[in-house]
Amino acid sequence: MHISNGILFIKGNNKIMNLNERLKACREKKGYTQTFISDKLDVNKATLSSYESGRRKPDYETLTKLADIYEVSIDYLLGRAMHQKLTVKETEEISKETNEWMTLINQLSEDNKELFKSTIQSFISKNKTP
Repeated sequence: MHISNGILFIKGNNKIMNLNERLKACREKKGYTQTFISDKLDVNKATLSSYESGRRKPDYETLTKLADIYEVSIDYLLGRAMHQKLTVKETEEISKETNEWMTLINQLSEDNKELFKSTIQSFISKNKTP
């Protein structure tokens, strides 16, 4: 895992989704069909398909409706937020703090990184509230 330009990359998954990929992923995650979403938006199924393929971009009103339907923020759909419900400012704050932690962790040897990780995991498991 590393951070570059405020974007969190997870090892083995260096792909950042763009708008059309996020729209499709959100729809599929919810188990919705294109027909269901196009009916909710009152648009032709071909229009929704063009949003998901990247041939067209939804206008602001449609983007707002899609965010509401998928229960995510517009910032998340636009790729400006890593988390589905966080604002851009919250995401930036998390990125800054994560970057600070990663800078410290990257100064450790591989053995000490593993020790740090197991210590944190142990601490968390011992301090879980029932």
